Amino acid sequence: MYVVSAVIISSGIISLIFKGVNYGIDFRGGTELVLAFDQKPEIGQLRNALDKVGLGNSEIKSLGDEKNVLIRTAIQGEGTVIGNKIKAAIQEAYPNSKFEVLKGYKISAKIGEELRRDAIYAVIVSLLAILLYIAVRFKFVFGLGAVAALFHDTLLTIGIISIADGLIPGLNLEITQEIVAAFLTLLGVSNNDTIVVFDRIRENLKLYRSMSLYEVMNKSLNETLSRTIITSGTIFVVLLVLLFVGGEVTRGFAFTMTIGILTGTYSSIYIASAFVLEWSERKKSESV
Repeated sequence: MYVVSAVIISSGIISLIFKGVNYGIDFRGGTELVLAFDQKPEIGQLRNALDKVGLGNSEIKSLGDEKNVLIRTAIQGEGTVIGNKIKAAIQEAYPNSKFEVLKGYKISAKIGEELRRDAIYAVIVSLLAILLYIAVRFKFVFGLGAVAALFHDTLLTIGIISIADGLIPGLNLEITQEIVAAFLTLLGVSNNDTIVVFDRIRENLKLYRSMSLYEVMNKSLNETLSRTIITSGTIFVVLLVLLFVGGEVTRGFAFTMTIGILTGTYSSIYIASAFVLEWSERKKSESV
């Protein structure tokens, strides 16, 4: 299973190096509008209208319903100047058509940089807090095993996001605050599953003193397996519904959480406990 994880993570890292991830406007800065028209607009006509006001390089695409359009530009401006310019240009191009702004916001490049930095800090602090908690509740090596599994989940999930971005039509996988929230959520869910397994291992270590650590871990994993599958399976079903029915706005969050639930369940069984076993066996052999 180490080899399977290594292959997937390596593929993701290669994709991150050569393809990278697509940062949303939250982290890049710029202006974003979501417009709802009373009839289907032509993307080409919209681009021509924006080109007349110097915004021809804006990203324009349908969003969910064919009458809804997402317009995004990295061009900075004071206040709502850019947003107003976009609306005025479209109104001029569609004098007989009505539209309303479903969503519109502007983020400066400086704010985007701060949000990106804070998101990284949030993930790091979460991992350190989890390490400290499990080290106190169990043993330090268990904390290392849990954090190793969480690193595994994070790298694998973000690697899959990088690979899948642009390959699946209608799936917006930009790194936004919602995606960061999904990562932090999956860290908590995955860690909760790992703690259940570790807690059973600790109990069985006291009950079956004649068994080796390998046998105790194997027994503990089998005893908690049904609980792990049922709990994760329930969350997985809900996320699938959110992914396919929830709409464009929540689709990136749902996709990230869906992959995270799969990797989190997998790592609780094959990574966290295996890491603790490997570490303990090496320490034991070194002491001998």
